[in-house]
Amino acid sequence: MFIAKVTGSVVSTQKVGELVGHKLMVVEPYRLDPETRKKLTSTGRTFIAVDTIGSGVGEFVLIAQGSSARLTEETKHMPIDALIVGIIDSVHVENASVFDREEA
Repeated sequence: MFIAKVTGSVVSTQKVGELVGHKLMVVEPYRLDPETRKKLTSTGRTFIAVDTIGSGVGEFVLIAQGSSARLTEETKHMPIDALIVGIIDSVHVENASVFDREEA
């Protein structure tokens, strides 16, 4: 799993039946800033992830990728590689808060 920020959405009117009715979101993976280790910073990459929990643009989310994305009851028959599995409230590393949803 990894942390990502939802930066957009994808509209697709033509797709396989298993994906009909599911939101597709653009997510940008984040990591701990290697210099300060006091904040999250973008990796500069983007992915498309299926959203089954109702996340929105600007939220930090938890992503399951690969075969793990297909382990839920709802996604087991979907041709997906990334799934939003949680909306993040806070992140703490080495006894320090590096992200808090209330302060963002």
